[in-house]
Amino acid sequence: MRLGRTSPDLDAHLVFDSDEIRSAYLLTKVRRPAQPKLNEVLGLIASLGGFLGRKSDGEPGAKTIWLGLREVHIAAKTLRLLRDDDKCV
Repeated sequence: MRLGRTSPDLDAHLVFDSDEIRSAYLLTKVRRPAQPKLNEVLGLIASLGGFLGRKSDGEPGAKTIWLGLREVHIAAKTLRLLRDDDKCV
């Protein structure tokens, strides 16, 4: 995502919904700040996709972010299902 590289201080809620942000922080076991930044959330998602973030690694690629997003979407869907459990038949 180029937006995370060009404007890292944007609010993460502009790109991700609350469940996706919460899932990224829960899966990585990192404490969520009050106003998460886009670049922080993208870094968490990339780490879920296998990005190590070493000094010489550069930026995460599309496949790494895609793999991390897959994990985040599964967790976000689970959170929604658990929250809306009383609405199920």
